[in-house]
Amino acid sequence: MRKINIFDTTLRDGEQSAGINLNHSEKMEVARQLERLGVDIIEAGFPASSKGDFRAVQEIANTIRNCSVTGLSRSNMKDIDTSWDALKGGAEPRLHLFLATSPIHMTYKLKMTPEQVLEAAVEAVKYAKKKFSIVQFSAEDATRSDLPFLAKVVKEVIDAGATVINIPDTVGYITPKEYGQIFTYLKDNVPNIGQAQLSCHCHDDLGMAVANSLAAIEHGASQVECTINGIGERAGNAALEEISVALHIRNDFYQAKTGLNLQQIKKTSTLVSKLTGVVVPPNKAVVGKNAFAHESGIHQDGVLKEKTTYEIISPELVGVPSNDMVLGKHSGRHAFRNRMEELGYTLTTEEINNLFVSFKELADKKKEITDDDLLSLLYEEKLGSAVKFYELKSLQVQYVTHQVTTSTISMTTPDGEEVHEACTGSGSVEAIYNTLERIIGSKVHLEDYRIQANTGGRDALAEVFVKINFNEMTSSGRGTAQDVLEASAKAYINAVNRTLVQKQYKEEMENLVR
Repeated sequence: MRKINIFDTTLRDGEQSAGINLNHSEKMEVARQLERLGVDIIEAGFPASSKGDFRAVQEIANTIRNCSVTGLSRSNMKDIDTSWDALKGGAEPRLHLFLATSPIHMTYKLKMTPEQVLEAAVEAVKYAKKKFSIVQFSAEDATRSDLPFLAKVVKEVIDAGATVINIPDTVGYITPKEYGQIFTYLKDNVPNIGQAQLSCHCHDDLGMAVANSLAAIEHGASQVECTINGIGERAGNAALEEISVALHIRNDFYQAKTGLNLQQIKKTSTLVSKLTGVVVPPNKAVVGKNAFAHESGIHQDGVLKEKTTYEIISPELVGVPSNDMVLGKHSGRHAFRNRMEELGYTLTTEEINNLFVSFKELADKKKEITDDDLLSLLYEEKLGSAVKFYELKSLQVQYVTHQVTTSTISMTTPDGEEVHEACTGSGSVEAIYNTLERIIGSKVHLEDYRIQANTGGRDALAEVFVKINFNEMTSSGRGTAQDVLEASAKAYINAVNRTLVQKQYKEEMENLVR
C-alpha cells in the first residue's frame, strides 16, 4: 500500500479561523498531542507574521522530535530567513513557500505578470534550498489557475529544488472529478514530476474538502494537508480524522494508508475543541457525540445482533471506549492516576496531586466523573495556571424575578491584593461581567459568549467560551465549573489574563529591541 503523509496545519491554517486565539502553552499542548497522534508534518505557524508566531514555531521545532516541523513563508528572502531562524532547531526542518498562480490573484492581489510570478517562485525556491533540505512550494489558488501555466511553474520550481508540490484548492471551488484531473494533468505534462511529492490542500467552502482530498490521493497525491476537526479559514479545511479513517476503512479501494495512531483521534479532537472553543457538532463524522449512537429501534436491534450491521467504524478504533470506568468520590489517588495514564497522559507527582484535589472537589458535587470531566479538569489545571494574573476567590449572585440582579465578587489582583466589589446588571451574567470590569478598572468589550454542557445529566460540568477586546487586543477565554455562572466568571477572567500575557510578552519584545 502507498504511504500517505499527513501534513497537519491546525496550528497555522486552523488557528486562522475567526475567533480562535491559542496562547503559547496551548500551541505546545496541541503540538505534543499531534506528535502522539503520529502526524508526519506539523505546520506550526507563519514565523514572519508576528513575534509571537515566531516564538511558538521556534519552540515547537526545538521540542518535537518525532515529526517534521514546518512554517509558512511568502516567496521572499526576508520571510525565508526568518523561517530558518525559527525552524533550524527542528528534527527535520522544512519550509512551506507559497505564491499565487491564478489570473485573479496575479492581477488583483499580487499585481504581477505571469512571467514575474514564475521568476519570483524560482528565485525563492533556489534561495530556500540553500538552507532547507526539504522545500515545499504551494501554487496558491491552483485550482483556478491556467493549467499550462501551472505546469510550467511546477516544472521550474522542481528544477530549482522543490521536493514537494502542493496544489491548493484555496477557496474550496473545485469538484472531486476536476481536482483529480489536475493531478493527472500535471503527471502527464510535467516531465520532472517524478522528482517531487504531490500534495493536496482543500478548503470546505462547498462542503467538498474531504472528497477532493481523497480524489487527489486517488490520482497520485502522496501528502494531504488537513486540520483537526476541519477547522480553518472561512468554512474550514479538510478534516484529518475523516480522511485518515476513510483511508483505513476503505483501504480496499484507495490502497493507501497513513502512519497515524488512530486511537489518538478522539483525544486530539477533544483537545483542539476545548482549546479553540470550536464545538464539534454531534453529527460530525468520526468524532461527533452521535457518531456511534443508535436511537432507531431497528438500528439498535441490528447492532446488538452484529455491530457491523450499522457500524462501519468501531468506537475503539478512534479511541472512544465502549465501556468507561466511572470514577466517583470514593475513588483513590491510584485509580485516578491509572485512569489518566489510560487516557494517555503522563503527569508529574505534583500535577497529579493538584489535579486530584480538583477531582475530589468535583466528586463531592457530582456523582459520576466521566472521561470528559477529567479532561476538562486537566486542561483547566495545566493550561489555566499558565495565565494567572487575576484569580477568582468567591462569587455571589442575587437574582429575583422582575428585580435588578446583583453580583458580589472577591478576587485577587495581579499585585496580590484581594478586592471585593459589587455591581448590578439586567441579568446574572451581565451583573458578573459588570462587577469584574469594575475590579479590573478598564473597559472590556465582550464580543462573543457561548456555553455548553460537558456531558449529559443535571450535574454536568458547564463550559463557557468568551471572546473579548481589552487593552486594544482581542483574546478568547474558557471556564469550566458545575455552576454556569462560575464558569462564566472564570472564562471572562481567563480571557483578561491571556490579554495581559500578550501585553507582557509584547513589552518584553519591545525592550529587547531597544
